Amino acid sequence: MNERSLLFGTTAAPSAAPVDEAPSPELIFAARVLVVDDSKMMRMGITRSLKQLGFQNIFEAADGRAAIERIKAETFDLMLLDVEMPEMTGMEVLAAMRADAAINWLPVIVISGGEDIANAVKCIELGAEDYLPKPFSPVLLRARATTSIEKKKLRDLDKLRMQQLRSQHEMVLAEQEKTERLLANILPKFISDRLKLGEELIADTHDGVSVLFADLVAFTKLSRTTSAPDLVSFLNEMMSAFDLITERSGLEKIKTIGDNFMLVGGVPQARADHAQAVADVGLEMLESVRDLNRAQGTNFEIRVGINSGPIVAGVIGIRKFTYDVWGDTVNIASRMESSGVGGRVRISASTADLLRAEFDLEDGEVIEVKSIGPTQTYFVLGRKNAARR
Repeated sequence: MNERSLLFGTTAAPSAAPVDEAPSPELIFAARVLVVDDSKMMRMGITRSLKQLGFQNIFEAADGRAAIERIKAETFDLMLLDVEMPEMTGMEVLAAMRADAAINWLPVIVISGGEDIANAVKCIELGAEDYLPKPFSPVLLRARATTSIEKKKLRDLDKLRMQQLRSQHEMVLAEQEKTERLLANILPKFISDRLKLGEELIADTHDGVSVLFADLVAFTKLSRTTSAPDLVSFLNEMMSAFDLITERSGLEKIKTIGDNFMLVGGVPQARADHAQAVADVGLEMLESVRDLNRAQGTNFEIRVGINSGPIVAGVIGIRKFTYDVWGDTVNIASRMESSGVGGRVRISASTADLLRAEFDLEDGEVIEVKSIGPTQTYFVLGRKNAARR
């Protein structure tokens, strides 16, 4: 039997073949079909049959390798694949497709002679959607091509839905991550985790902490004599540097008010070296301001004050809630800063007691502290033997 009789012969189609009574004309018209056969006459015959059935976008490949290249480079809805080809058989094409996730989604109908049923079955096992025995009728071609394309359309819809679900999930995760970042800028993670677990009132007493205040010297005067862009630029650089120093040291920034920066060591979770860590940060802040002055040609100075003792810490507010600390320890730390000297770290006696073993200290004057009375102060010079961390 020659190729023409194989293709256009009158052998009856199997009676059990499924027939689509009303395939979608739009689906057929829009479908892109690739016909793969080493025989030009067979390709022409199949193409002619497809056009008679309403298919318009029909493309050809003369061998299996060319077919693989085309489906990698272009989008198709169906491939009609001859089983017996000299250079690369239909089964080899299917095996190559099955091994490549980028192209194994394409439905394939294999075309085989009546005596090649065993090979057709192997092709189905390799992933072919269906098969057409030679010779085949237009009704069978239409039914199986339409069924395969409709299945692909459903798979494409499922794939699109999955992509949309993944995209929505990623958006939700991105929003959650954004919320977490914003929350981390407002509250310590340990505190935000407690709030997320449903704890409504957070108020803790901490017996051993160190509080630091840092403030620009003569800021009010500077604000009158320095241009707004220059002042804001320096403040931004300075506060950003302080943020990085604080984060790197594992301490907790409480807030900034204008040119005033406040942090605490030992909250919300206790640490034995709170005074040492805070003193190191205070000295590093002084150095960072000196670096900024050299970089910007400015001459700003900050005062740093530190005090150690017990505090109360908690979350206040309903909408713009904040994590804050209160008590005499905080008030004395503020007084250490406000009575301080530009370019130096002033500390209280309680902090000095915690630092003497590791830091060189210098006696400062006795100052009056509201509700406390006369208070001895000290200045931190640095770690002993210059072993600064």
